[in-house]
Amino acid sequence: MTSLIKKNASGHPGDGDANLLINEVVGVPGGIGEAAREARADAFDSWLGSLLPRRDGIALIAVGGLGRRQCAPYGDLDLVLLHAGVPGTDELAASLWYPIWDAGLRLDHSVRTVAEALSVAQDDVKVALGLLDARFVAGDRALADQLIRTATDHWRRTAVRQLPGLRELTTARWATHGELAFLLEGDLKEAAGGLRDVGILRAIATAGITDALRPAVRAAHLRLLDARDALHQQVGRRVDRLVAQERDGVAKLLSLDDGDALLRRVAGDARTVSHALDDAWRAADRLRSGRRRGADGRPIRRPVARDVVEHDGELVLARTAIGARPDPSLSLRVAAAAATTRLPIARATCEWLAAYCPPLPAPWPPAARAALITLLGAGPGLVPAWETCDRYGLIEGWLPEWTRLRSLPQHNPVHRFTLDRHLVQTAYEASRHTREVDRPDLLLLGAFLHDIGKGLVGDHSTVGAPVAEAVAARIGLPENEVALIGALVRLHLLLPDVATRRDLADPKTIAGVAERVGDTTTLDLLHGLVQADAAATGPAAWSDWKGRLVAELVARVRTALDTGVLPAPPAPDPALVAGPLPVVHLTEDRVAVAAADRRGLLATVAGCLALHRLEVLSADASTVDGRALVECRVQPRYGLAPDPIALSADLRRAVTGDVSVTQRLRGRALAARGEGAAPRVVWHREAATDAVLLELRAADAAGLLYRVTCALDEAGAQVRAARISTLGADVVDAFYLVGGWPDDAERGRLEAAVLAAV
Repeated sequence: MTSLIKKNASGHPGDGDANLLINEVVGVPGGIGEAAREARADAFDSWLGSLLPRRDGIALIAVGGLGRRQCAPYGDLDLVLLHAGVPGTDELAASLWYPIWDAGLRLDHSVRTVAEALSVAQDDVKVALGLLDARFVAGDRALADQLIRTATDHWRRTAVRQLPGLRELTTARWATHGELAFLLEGDLKEAAGGLRDVGILRAIATAGITDALRPAVRAAHLRLLDARDALHQQVGRRVDRLVAQERDGVAKLLSLDDGDALLRRVAGDARTVSHALDDAWRAADRLRSGRRRGADGRPIRRPVARDVVEHDGELVLARTAIGARPDPSLSLRVAAAAATTRLPIARATCEWLAAYCPPLPAPWPPAARAALITLLGAGPGLVPAWETCDRYGLIEGWLPEWTRLRSLPQHNPVHRFTLDRHLVQTAYEASRHTREVDRPDLLLLGAFLHDIGKGLVGDHSTVGAPVAEAVAARIGLPENEVALIGALVRLHLLLPDVATRRDLADPKTIAGVAERVGDTTTLDLLHGLVQADAAATGPAAWSDWKGRLVAELVARVRTALDTGVLPAPPAPDPALVAGPLPVVHLTEDRVAVAAADRRGLLATVAGCLALHRLEVLSADASTVDGRALVECRVQPRYGLAPDPIALSADLRRAVTGDVSVTQRLRGRALAARGEGAAPRVVWHREAATDAVLLELRAADAAGLLYRVTCALDEAGAQVRAARISTLGADVVDAFYLVGGWPDDAERGRLEAAVLAAV
């Protein structure tokens, strides 16, 4: 076969070349669905069979997707060349593998005897699982059947012993890839609830431990395979991670309304797979450990809470709870017990609660309210207990709003979870801060409800507050606490927004926050909620500098609320107001410069930092005794800190007017303009004591702060402080401009200059 594609440096085709020969030479069809997958398997079987010479004692076996006849459009091949000790096997293997590589296909291959294959499977549970998918393709069928039959029998005999190792590997994979049901950009194969987990279910079912592949699981599996087929076809190469920009295209190929509908369907299918695997693991654990029995030979029952007992490692209802009319709070109390003990609820118990537990009255009885708070504050046990209850429809009985929230995508690059999981995760994170507030119960409830307005029309904080208040009233909180829950939802973005976009040294900033918060109890609850919300959102939502800014804001507002006196602005760094000029101080995250007072110093410093690939997080400019002071909080744009000696030297030259540095700054900045939606300028006339606030919303780009501050300087505006807030690929930059700027024409001219610079 003549190779028509380019190979990479290793001598094998690159991933992007797989489609060049796949249709022309191999003759493998595309398409989505079970029939298309089987057609691809037939085409591969035919082609691979033509490559293998007919010899006794040689067989070609497919494992993986081809072994299961579930070939994705751009999947790889997993092949075993099985032999019975015949000579010339290595040369035969080379004559088989190289045409496959020449066809632009990814190949995982091995050459083994039956004994060698079984020996490897004995030591490697992943190989053992792979052989369960083994299927004869070409050659000596009797030899292939011997391996397939023996590998399956061996797995059935040893599965109980090997499953703990498999579970350990699975848990590590989940820790890396997360849970597909709740991720906005999950891996359809490797994430929990994905295609890899269906293989584990198949292995457990093959071992005869439990019927793990029920019809609902099979249907979910087929839909996940369809989603992966569509993703491959949409992207044109092998890829398993369903990223945001591909969702709408994949949805169209699957005849779904939009990417959100696709995400919800994937989430539902992943939940089905995850639930089935949870049940299968528990069945395997019971088989492995045996039932704990008392002296009478019966399984031990241990009370763990009112009406709840542990039975055979699971939580079930006490006999007394089933006889009479159930307490409406029973399902919540069982969930709270599961979360605090970290024991699973038996399936039969969940089904009974869903069928027979009466609806909760409005307002809730105290027992139900206490159980909800216990559940939300249970820490690591919250998420699995909540998910179990959601699986059986119990959550809608507690919170009718949950139907709208389940699997709702969040179109924000900093979020990693769907909305339902984000709310539960925020409550979990809030449990870490309950000892820091006066009302831990309200912190947990506010954390759980803070984003309940998402999916509704309007600002989610504003429209969510009355919804949260309705929930709080329904569960039986008094009016003052209902109002406080509404305030937490309405103000949950106040602290991070102000901390990162406003000048904390400005008394007007502190006074405005103090007026909106009202008291220190609410302030502390908001502080705990901010930290929990950020931790539940994802790593991009929080950083040490943001944490310091929020803590500084909280401390200043607390002082104002406690004393009624606004705190004085911090004094300038003494090292900057003494000694010969220029002064340059560098630390890991701070750059401070003092120079002779002149216009454009902030722009010069910002440009120099951009030249050294430093992002500016906040900037303050002031004048003290004729000295211009600029202090910036920074972080490396690409994770690598600059050379401090070179940075210090460039700063010193730049602030003294060295033309060569300025030319380098302008050249680098002009070459780094960003892409994105049209930028926007928003004015805030009453946000500062002695300045007007210009807020720029634009796509992030290297050198953006330099270009904008240059434009402001050239237009005659003096910047005394700047706050830079990055939200994914966008920034919200706030500039405090000295003076009132009352004239509409002057503001229009300044706005035009800023937009032109962007």
